[in-house]
Amino acid sequence: MRITGYRTLTAVQDWRRPVGDANGVYADGVTEMPIVIVETDVGVTGVGLGSHVQVETVFAAIEGEDPRAVTALYDRMLRRTFKAGHAGAVFGTIGALDTALWDIKAQAAGEPLWRLLGGRDRRVPAYASGLDIALDDDELVALYQTYADRGLRAAKIKGGLDIERDRHRLALVRDVLTDAGHGTRPGLMLDVNETWTRKQAVRHVGELERTLDLTWIEEPVRRWDVEGHATVGRGIRASVATGENLTGLEQHRPLIAAGAVDIVQTAAVWGVTHFLRVSALAHAHDLPVSPIGTTPVGLLHAATSVPNHLVSELQDLRPPSGVSVDLHVEDGAFILGDRPGLGIRLDEEAIAASRRRLPDPRSDGSHIRPERAGHRLLPVDAGREPKSATLNA
Repeated sequence: MRITGYRTLTAVQDWRRPVGDANGVYADGVTEMPIVIVETDVGVTGVGLGSHVQVETVFAAIEGEDPRAVTALYDRMLRRTFKAGHAGAVFGTIGALDTALWDIKAQAAGEPLWRLLGGRDRRVPAYASGLDIALDDDELVALYQTYADRGLRAAKIKGGLDIERDRHRLALVRDVLTDAGHGTRPGLMLDVNETWTRKQAVRHVGELERTLDLTWIEEPVRRWDVEGHATVGRGIRASVATGENLTGLEQHRPLIAAGAVDIVQTAAVWGVTHFLRVSALAHAHDLPVSPIGTTPVGLLHAATSVPNHLVSELQDLRPPSGVSVDLHVEDGAFILGDRPGLGIRLDEEAIAASRRRLPDPRSDGSHIRPERAGHRLLPVDAGREPKSATLNA
């Protein structure tokens, strides 16, 4: 079996509501999902969900190779792009191709990837994550009720701009999950997407912890701030979660070595091999791992095979337009299917038809860091910068 080519697609994720975080909001609720398809000379194709920036350059490292040599090909892609491949969108392209190769390898073996990787249990525990910062109270409650109806008893909301609003919204979600769990205390997490300074983080979380029990605070400071994460961890009771925007072991290692992270995260777009390697590093330090992503199917399969998986993020209950995945959600978990490979099927006509709805590259959203992030004195409305002068708080 040899790798002969690739194709790229871009699907649309229609959330049917505004989505975003402290950095910004996609008001129309439409985001894009890049897809890479890897082809072989025996007709087996693999699918990777992630970037295809500089895909032609990265693909040159694996063209003509046997796709079953996945981990060796992963390192070939890193070597081919070593000046840009350990960070940003190019690392995402490597991750998408890597995931597609794992898909091919498992299909060739006639097994779902979770079984090929050595997983025993197809059930992957999940927590709800609604990218919900722009929702009002009624919308927030209704959204998390849909997750609760699927058995989820832990949730992560977006916040970081207003202590009192975060307290109020966390309490609303807590009550929804508590009622659904017949009084069982739920897991509550807050994700602020790198919007605070160290002092802001300790003050904000400390205030919340006067009345709430937080499981973790996510990305409280900039992703690379090792001492900052350690400072926050020492100043609060909640665990510190981070890592979704870190690429390569060399970026995770300083945080783990310094005891600056309690929950090690990786993003689905960085690929299966990256997740397996980060999980091994975290396991060596007795730390749990938690995958994140809109459609994290590759990491869900991989999570079944690592001993330190804690819980995986569940965002939208629907996959992107034209994409179907062999899994379902029940009793608070993803339940993986038996279809060989990742179990992804694509309707390319539906994907092509959805392209007319792709967001304008000039539109606002959570991919744009606000000018005053970390330098605000007063609370901010979700998705808006304050009109008054701001200072580092």
